[in-house]
Amino acid sequence: MNNSDYRILIVDDEPDILEFLSYNLKKEGYVVSVASNGLEALESAQAEKPHLALLDVMMPGMDGIETCEKLRENQELSSMVIAFLTARSEDYSQIAGFEAGADDYISKPIRPKVLLSRIKALLKRFSSNESTTADTNFFPVKSISINRERYMVIKDGVDISLPRKEFELLALLASKPDRVFSRDEIFETVWGNDIIVGDRTIDVHIRKLREKIGQKHIYTIKGVGYKFVD
Repeated sequence: MNNSDYRILIVDDEPDILEFLSYNLKKEGYVVSVASNGLEALESAQAEKPHLALLDVMMPGMDGIETCEKLRENQELSSMVIAFLTARSEDYSQIAGFEAGADDYISKPIRPKVLLSRIKALLKRFSSNESTTADTNFFPVKSISINRERYMVIKDGVDISLPRKEFELLALLASKPDRVFSRDEIFETVWGNDIIVGDRTIDVHIRKLREKIGQKHIYTIKGVGYKFVD
């Protein structure tokens, strides 16, 4: 896909930031839409179906975390990539972002070259996942059913909707039950080498998965990584 094939939504309550980001992304050929608050973002995302959304965390009314959660509840937007833009660097804000379903975290102030590089990496992951979806709907597990086309997990007859990265993490582990996946392997496969995430990112996603599918399925191998047990 060319840059002109990708739709990007930018959400920020600061007009200068919107103008700066929009200018740099349009310059690279991306199709850009903007929103100044969470409600506008939800409406725009529903109408435009963007491939990627850049969300400011600190916004009046509905902040970026709540906006992300609501976007992730929409099955029509399940494959959309979401990255947070924020000047905050505290661990808790990053953890909250990943728990809400974010794929990446980009700190302000933003250098255009860095921003474009991160977006290119995120969209590369999007394209890779889309192209392999049709071939990876089957998973050799009995306890749960994993549907890649719907980004849905079915356990005990109940549909469980997962944020993108939680789903990809579960799909990776369940693709080879009882096999131990190292943390480095998980980072590379689920997030990609070009995307920088914190050390606690995997731990946060594993905890959320255990809350949703049960504690008994994902085992921690201390000092190594994780494995799925059917």
